[in-house]
Amino acid sequence: MRLRLTPHEHGFYPLFTRSAENLVTGARLLAELVAADPDSRDQLAMQVKEAEHAGDSVTHEIMTRLNSTFVTPFDREDIYRLASSLDDVMDAMEEAADHIVLYQLGALPAGMAEQVDVLRRAATVTAQAMPRLRTMQELSSYWIEVNSLENEADQVYRRLLAQLFTPGTHEVLTVLKLKEVVDHLEMAADAFEKVANTVESIAVKES
Repeated sequence: MRLRLTPHEHGFYPLFTRSAENLVTGARLLAELVAADPDSRDQLAMQVKEAEHAGDSVTHEIMTRLNSTFVTPFDREDIYRLASSLDDVMDAMEEAADHIVLYQLGALPAGMAEQVDVLRRAATVTAQAMPRLRTMQELSSYWIEVNSLENEADQVYRRLLAQLFTPGTHEVLTVLKLKEVVDHLEMAADAFEKVANTVESIAVKES
C-alpha cells in the first residue's frame, strides 16, 4: 500500500457503497418487472426510475465532494471513472425497464430473465466489494467474478439474439423492440465490467 503523508477525504467510500447498493435495488426491481404481467409493469418501471434518480443523487454527491476536496483517497480521474461507471449501470437498467413499458411489450423471451439474473449477481458482488476499497484488500476475486459474469452475459445475449432473429418467431417490429431492450441489458453488463476494471486499476495503482 502506498504511504500517504497527507490526510485525505474518506467520505467517498460510503458514497461508492451507497451507489452500488442502489444497483442491487435496481436489479431486483428490474427482475420483478421482467417476471411481472404486462399490466403490473408500469408501477415497477416507476420504482426503477426512482432508483435511477437515487443513483443520480449519489453520483452528484460524489462529484460535488470531488470538486471541493483537496486531497482524495486515490486519483481524481479514477474517482470520476468509478462514479460514472456505477451511474452507467443504473442508467442502462432504467432504459431497459422504460422501453419494456414504453413499447407495451407482451410476453418477454426467457433469455431476458437470464440477462437480468446475471445483472442481479453482478450487482450483489459489486455492492459487497465497494466497502473493501478503503483497505484495497481482497478485491481481486471481485473483478475476476464480474469479468466471468460479463462473459456469461455475452453468451446469453448472443443466444437471445439468435432466437429473436429466427424466422417466424416474432413480427419484425416486435423483434426490433425486443432487441433494443436486450441491448440495454447487455450495456448494463458491460458497465458492470467497466466498474470492475476501474477497481482493478485503482488497486494496482495503490499497491
